[in-house]
Amino acid sequence: MIANFHIQDADTYKLYEKGFFPLLKKHGGSFLSYDDSTVTLEGAYPREGRIVLFQLPSETAAQAWFGDPEYQAIAKHRRAGTDTQFLTMVHGLPAR
Repeated sequence: MIANFHIQDADTYKLYEKGFFPLLKKHGGSFLSYDDSTVTLEGAYPREGRIVLFQLPSETAAQAWFGDPEYQAIAKHRRAGTDTQFLTMVHGLPAR
């Protein structure tokens, strides 16, 4: 998963961040990285913000994580404190 958060209310976003990690772990996910100061090497990137990378073990796990009522309860803080774009990359390279 790739998420771009344009944080508008840091205190509200922190409420989301606090609950995010336990729920990611609950669904077998792992946090990879984040960056608040990305550099665009080529082309036009439409906005600044925090880029977050994390993974879940399968598309099914990703859907279960996103649909989890506990996740949706904290997601209200993300929605209130940020403008977000979420992308999924579920059809990557096949297992080798």
